[in-house]
Amino acid sequence: MIEAVVFDLDGVLIESEEVWDAVREEYVRERGGRYDDEIQRAMMGMSSHEWSRYLHETAGVPDEPEEINAEVVRRMLAAYREHLPLFDGAVDAVCRLAERYALAVASSSNRPLIDTVLHVAGLKQYFRATVSSEEVPRGKPAPDVYLEAAHRLGVEPECCAAVEDSHSGIRSAKAAGMRVVAIPNPSYPPDAEALAQADVVICSLDELTPELIASGESA
Repeated sequence: MIEAVVFDLDGVLIESEEVWDAVREEYVRERGGRYDDEIQRAMMGMSSHEWSRYLHETAGVPDEPEEINAEVVRRMLAAYREHLPLFDGAVDAVCRLAERYALAVASSSNRPLIDTVLHVAGLKQYFRATVSSEEVPRGKPAPDVYLEAAHRLGVEPECCAAVEDSHSGIRSAKAAGMRVVAIPNPSYPPDAEALAQADVVICSLDELTPELIASGESA
C-alpha cells in the first residue's frame, strides 16, 4: 500500500530547468568555459557537488567547485526571488495529495533553493521531509536521495510513490524501489529507456490525484 508521495522539485513543481540552464550557461561562458547540449544534459540529476566539479573538470571553468556552486546558487536565488516559475496546478496537486499521503521532496537542488521555493510558494507546511542530493553520497540516478526521503518519512521505499520528469530522476526513484509517476518535461524529455521504467506516465499535474497514486497498489 502506498503511504507517501515523494516529489522531485525541478521540472515537476517548478519550471526551473530553463532557469538552471540559463544561469549556468551565462556563468560558464563568462568564465571562459564550454557550455553545450552535452554539458547541459550530463548535469541533469547531478548533486551540487557533482555538477560544480563537472563544470570545473569537464567544462573548463577555472574557479574551484566550491566557488562555482556558491555563485550559481546565488544567481538562482536571485532569479527565484524575482519570479518563481511554478507549474500550473502545482499548488493544487500538492494540496490534493497531502489530504491522503505523507509528502516529501527529493531534489537535486541545493538546500537553500529547496527551502526558498517551498517558502515562496506557500507549500512548506505540506512536506514532512525534504532532502537535497547534496545531503547524500550520490546524486540521481543513484537512489540515495529517494532512499533518504523515505527514511526521513519513516516509510519503506516500496510504500512510496515518486513524481519525476527526467531520465535521471526516473532511474533514481525506480532504483529506490518506488512506484514512479512520470510527467515528462517537454523541454528536456527523458529518454525512451528511462520513460519505460515509469509505472505510469501522465501529461500534467492536473492528472496527479490520490486515485492515480492508489491505482497501482494492487498491481
